[in-house]
Amino acid sequence: MFSPRRLAAVARKELLHVLRDWRSLALALAIPMLLILIFGYALSLDVDNVPTVVWDQSRTPQSRELVSHLDGSPYFTVTAYYDNYRDIEAELMDGRAVLAVVVPTGFSAALLAGRETSVQVLVDGSDANTARLVLGYVNALASIYNQRLTVERLASAGGGGIEPPVTLAPRAWYNPELRSTNVIVPGIIAIVMIVIAALLTSVTVAREWELGTMEQLISTPVRVPELILGKLAPYFVIGVVDVGIAMAMGQWIFQVPLRGNPALIMASAAVFLVGALAAGITISIVVKAQVLATQLALLSTFLPAMLLSGFMFAIPNMPQAIQYLTYIVPARYFIELLRGVYLKGIGLEILWLNALLILVWALLMLFVAHRRLKLKLE
Repeated sequence: MFSPRRLAAVARKELLHVLRDWRSLALALAIPMLLILIFGYALSLDVDNVPTVVWDQSRTPQSRELVSHLDGSPYFTVTAYYDNYRDIEAELMDGRAVLAVVVPTGFSAALLAGRETSVQVLVDGSDANTARLVLGYVNALASIYNQRLTVERLASAGGGGIEPPVTLAPRAWYNPELRSTNVIVPGIIAIVMIVIAALLTSVTVAREWELGTMEQLISTPVRVPELILGKLAPYFVIGVVDVGIAMAMGQWIFQVPLRGNPALIMASAAVFLVGALAAGITISIVVKAQVLATQLALLSTFLPAMLLSGFMFAIPNMPQAIQYLTYIVPARYFIELLRGVYLKGIGLEILWLNALLILVWALLMLFVAHRRLKLKLE
C-alpha cells in the first residue's frame, strides 16, 4: 500500500544528497541564468549593422547619396572605402565585411541622362541565412531609392507625382518589433528543464548502485512508486525555482512580453518537468554508471530539445524526414505552448492538444520508470 510517510523519507534522503553536493545544487540554480544570458545576448536571428565596404568609382553626389542610403539604415554600416577588388576580396575572405558595393564610373551620367545603370553587390555567402537576409535588405533599399528617383524625374519633367495603385500597410502581429529575443527566451525554459533532468536525475539511481546503497533500499519496505516519486521531489522543487528564475530574467533583463496567463506557464512547466525528471531517472535506472548515465541523458534529451524542437531552427525548413522525427520530441509541443502564451496571449482553448501531449508524455515516462525499476529489483 502506498505510504506518504515512506515517500517523505525517501525525499528527505535525496534532499540530503542534494544539500551535501552543494556544487551540483549551485550549478542547478546557476544554469538558468547562464543559459538566459548566453542565448539572450549571443543567439540572435536578427541581422543589423552588417559590415559593408564600398568602392565608389563614380565619386559623384549621386553615388554618395546611394551609399548614404545604405549607411543610414539600421541594417548596414560602411566600415571602409577602397579603390580596387583586391582589398574588397581580402575584406570578404577575412570576414571583416559581409557586403561589398561597387558603384561604376558612369553611374551618375546614366542617371542624369535617364538611362538604366547597375551597381554591383557582393555578399559573403558562407552563412546562407545571413546572406539571404542581407540581399533582401539591399533589394528593399534599392527599390526605395529607385522609387524616389522616379518621382524626382517625373517632377522635373512637369508630370507631377506618381501614386502606386496598391499601397501595402504591413503589420507584424504578436511580435511587432520582430525581435528574435522574444522568440528565443520562452524556449529557454524548456531547455533549462531538460538540462536539470539530464544533469541531476540521471545519476540518482546510478549513484545508489555505485555506492552500494541500493541493496539497503531494497531491503526496506519502500515501494517502487514511493522510491521514484521520493527521488524526484527535491529536483522538482529545484526545477520549479529554475523556471521562475528564467521567467523573471526574461522579463526584467530582456523585456520579453508575457501576454498570457503566468499560471498556465507554471502549470504546464510543472507537467513537463515531471516528464523530464522521469526520463532522466529512467536513464539512471537502466545505466548503473553515473558518468555514462549523464552522457546518455544529454544525448537523448538535451540535443533533441536543442535541435529538433523548433527552438533554434524552424521545423518547416527542415527536410521532410526530419520533420516527422520532431513529432516524438516532447520539447516541440512545450515550446509551441510557451510561445503561444508568451507572444499571442492564448490559452488552453487553442493549446489544449499541446498540453495533452505533454501530460501523456509525463505519465508515460513515469510508467516506464516504474516498470524499469520494478524489473531491476525483481
